[in-house]
Amino acid sequence: MRRWLPHPAVAAALLPCWLLLQQSVSPASLLLGACLAAAGAWALAALLPPRARLRRLSLLPRLLFDVAVEVLRSNNAVARIILLHGRGHGRERRSGFVRIGLDMRDPYGLAALACILTAAPGTVWAEYDAAEGSMLLHVLDLIDEEEWVRIVKHRWERRLMEIFE
Repeated sequence: MRRWLPHPAVAAALLPCWLLLQQSVSPASLLLGACLAAAGAWALAALLPPRARLRRLSLLPRLLFDVAVEVLRSNNAVARIILLHGRGHGRERRSGFVRIGLDMRDPYGLAALACILTAAPGTVWAEYDAAEGSMLLHVLDLIDEEEWVRIVKHRWERRLMEIFE
């Protein structure tokens, strides 16, 4: 059955929805609803990404803890920058972009890396070039580009590759 209809449960749910919207169970509504339900099931099959393979799930709790600590630390640092810069204290801040070459190719690992970097205030994943395998990171307080490359590669990418690849 799955060869002809890849997601029968989805099709079975779409047909009653169509009939409720039409407020009719006429043969024409049933036929059109069945065709739309089948098309919806095929469209869902075309959109579904490949299944994720988690190799070392035991590393996930430590990674999540480190992400939470990093988010808190970054919140504190950004708040300090905003408060001190607004009063004219502290050194001059410079924001900028850093291009970082990535070794990871797993789409779920890349998505997790994007979420980690964007969740931490002061950094935003701006772009990913799949052909080069590089990402563009915007940093609020850019002091040392090489330090940011080390942070992304060693603190986050390496650990995510152990989990996903």
